[in-house]
Amino acid sequence: MKKIIKIKTPTKNYNIVVQKKSILSTILNEKKNGQKIYIIIDSKVSYLLKNLKKNKNIHILKIMGGEKIKSINYYSKICSKLLKLKIDRSSSIIAIGGGTIGDLTGFIASTILRGVKYILIPTTLLSQVDSSIGGKNGLNTTYGKNLIGTFFQPDKVVIDPSVLFTLPKREIRSGYAEILKHALIKDAKLYHWLDKYYTQVINLKKEFIANAIIESIKIKAFFVNKDEKEKLINNKSRAMLNFGHTIGHTLEAIYKYNNKLLHGEAIAIGMALETKISLKKNLITKKEYDNLISHLKKVKLPYFDKKITSNSFYDLMLADKKSSNNKINLISLKKIGRAYFERGLKKKEIKKLLNN
Repeated sequence: MKKIIKIKTPTKNYNIVVQKKSILSTILNEKKNGQKIYIIIDSKVSYLLKNLKKNKNIHILKIMGGEKIKSINYYSKICSKLLKLKIDRSSSIIAIGGGTIGDLTGFIASTILRGVKYILIPTTLLSQVDSSIGGKNGLNTTYGKNLIGTFFQPDKVVIDPSVLFTLPKREIRSGYAEILKHALIKDAKLYHWLDKYYTQVINLKKEFIANAIIESIKIKAFFVNKDEKEKLINNKSRAMLNFGHTIGHTLEAIYKYNNKLLHGEAIAIGMALETKISLKKNLITKKEYDNLISHLKKVKLPYFDKKITSNSFYDLMLADKKSSNNKINLISLKKIGRAYFERGLKKKEIKKLLNN
């Protein structure tokens, strides 16, 4: 099985390749005579390089993935290592790991020497269907998530679903939340397919997980191709991909990016609560809302968190990138398969809608 999905943006065109393929062969195929390759890999998946022979032009930096590496201190530390190893503008950086590895590496690749070539090899479901697609890179701060970042497209993304089998089920469900998000904002048919076959997808049955990954990537590619830098304000805006993220990112910040709440779990809660706002404003039917909550329950994803009752939660939500003029903008649903902008909500109004 091999599927190529094309990304075409004003800044770069590239391929997302979905296939079972040796990561070593991918690396060696990219290497040209004399070219230096710098591999930034999550230490949890460093076994993927166990058969890589020593080569003076291939440098491996192992780091432990997680939201805490998306910091200015970590960014500075890795850049210093790369410069010490004499990275130059003809070099390539290859990121192997989950979303945090990709986000950090992309930010490094976009800024070191004012930009070098880089390739993403995502190894978690979450990164395969979402964070590796579209060129968003960023660092977290105490004020919120991804508030420092760049748009910088990779030169290639290579996705092998077979590497997912070592992941715990909790991480698979976390990644599934982003697949679900894509269906909810753009493709009702995919949503109903997921509602029927979610067990097979989560259990990584070959045909089902491959289809879910490919269809999810197609939806994200649609928005990236239409609106690379999130400038549009209609239903083709890349901002639609932020459904669930205004509340989800706020929860992650409240939890200080620890493992008590994984990214996909936070997004699942965000989707449920942002849809609740639509329900309270009579923009989505009670039947569709109940169907979504029922699906989250079946998949064993959370749909509520008691921390949304705190004042600090709403203060922090105002720091979201989409907020402006002390008002909160978020994405919600008009129906399953169609998202829209909800603009200009006051903190007091959202608190009332969510806690009623």
